This record gives sequence, structure tokens and C-alpha cells, in this order.
Amino acid sequence: MYWAIIINRFCKFSGTILKGFTYIIYFIFPELRFTIPKVSKAKINSKMQTCIPKIIWQTNYTNKVTLPVYINYLFNRLMSLDWEYRYVSTEDRHHFIRENAPKNYVEAFEQLTDGAAQADFWRLFILNYIGGVYMDIDAHVVLPLSNIIKPEYKELILMTKHKYSNYFMASSKDNKYLVKTLELVVENIENKRIGNGVYDLTGPTALNKAIGDELVNHRHNKITCIQGSFTNEYFQYLDKPKGKWTHAKKEDLLKD
Repeated sequence: MYWAIIINRFCKFSGTILKGFTYIIYFIFPELRFTIPKVSKAKINSKMQTCIPKIIWQTNYTNKVTLPVYINYLFNRLMSLDWEYRYVSTEDRHHFIRENAPKNYVEAFEQLTDGAAQADFWRLFILNYIGGVYMDIDAHVVLPLSNIIKPEYKELILMTKHKYSNYFMASSKDNKYLVKTLELVVENIENKRIGNGVYDLTGPTALNKAIGDELVNHRHNKITCIQGSFTNEYFQYLDKPKGKWTHAKKEDLLKD
């Protein structure tokens, strides 16, 4: 825990300096982009057997990203050298669900118009179907991933304050909590229960409702995975202004 807090604070401090410097870079070179690979194999072979497959999943509207987002990716790769990394595009998310999900899941997914809501749905499905670790594109771990994910873990859910979050999720396949969350999300979409927006429709509200009062393996975000150290909304959505889910109008989240 001590080292996690130290790394947490170091990342926030160095990230603040990075972002300040990068504003200058992008004032001079506004088209500068870096490519996150679709697949990055593990750099170190590990013989340790784990319940959770050693795959990191991330998605975004593009893998052509600004320097802060790319540095965030590099930091995660440094902290997960014995893990495989997979980036999945908007189109590939849709294709995977269409090819592997039951009909009502596909129909529900195709009703979603917002990229973040689609990513919420996809992360639940891919972790339950294949397993691994999902992280938002602006999130990074604060310890080596294999120190966080123990071999015996069947899931690890992130806790922020007193609620579970979905910006970092780890699971083996066929997880009852993910299945229940997916079912709630599909019900929300089918019944147009949008609530206060993406957060309620497909996000953490459904996850917390699915888990309820059951005991689930969890870990606090401050010693696990945090967001926004190296990047921010400006750099993440430089090519898609107002693209963050917080700007989406509730009435536009589902197709008519």
C-alpha cells in the first residue's frame, strides 16, 4: 500500500508538469499524434497460472492519440510487461458483439448512440466472454498489474469512496456479477430507463445494483488504478470536441 500511494502521488505530480508542457507542444504542433498498437504481446513470459486471463483491454474512438494519452499507455505497458495488451476500435467492438452475443444483447447494443455507453456494454461483455482486465484509456495502475491481480482472483472490482466503479475491472470469464450487470443494462435499454444519463443507463449504477450487498473482491482506486494523471479531457478528445460522455444529452443516448 505504501508504494502504491507513492507512485500515485508521483504520477499526479509528473503528470501535471507533462500536461502543462504538452499544451505548448500542441500549440506549435497541433497535428502531432502517436499510434497505440492494436495488439502488444507480453514482453516477459510468466509461467504462473491465473484465474483471470493476462490480457489488458482498452478501447477509444481512435488509436491515433496525443502525447499525454500515449504516455499513459506506455506507463501501463511498463507496469504490465507480463500481460498482453489489446486495443479495440469502435467498429471492432460492434463486430465482436454482433458475432458472439445473443440476439437481445446485439439489439440492445445497437440502440446505443454514445461511444462511452457502447464501451460500458462492451467491457462487460468482453470480460465475461473472454476475461482479463479492462481500463479506460485515461486510467493507469499504480502498481505492477501482477501485484494487483493475484493468481487466485476470479474478479477484482474497483472501489471509489463507497461505490464500485467500472473504469477498471478485472474478471475471469462467466462471472455472475458481470452477467447480472449486463442483464440490467439490457433491461435499461429495452425499457428506455436512461435515468441521469450514461452513468445510470450502462455505467456504474447498474454494476452497483447487480452486486448489491454481496461480498465481492474489491480494492480501492487510490492503491489500484487512477484516472487523469497524465492526460485530461482536452488531450483525450482533441480530435472529437465535446466527445466525452458527460456532454451527451439524455434524450440522444438511444435511437428512436
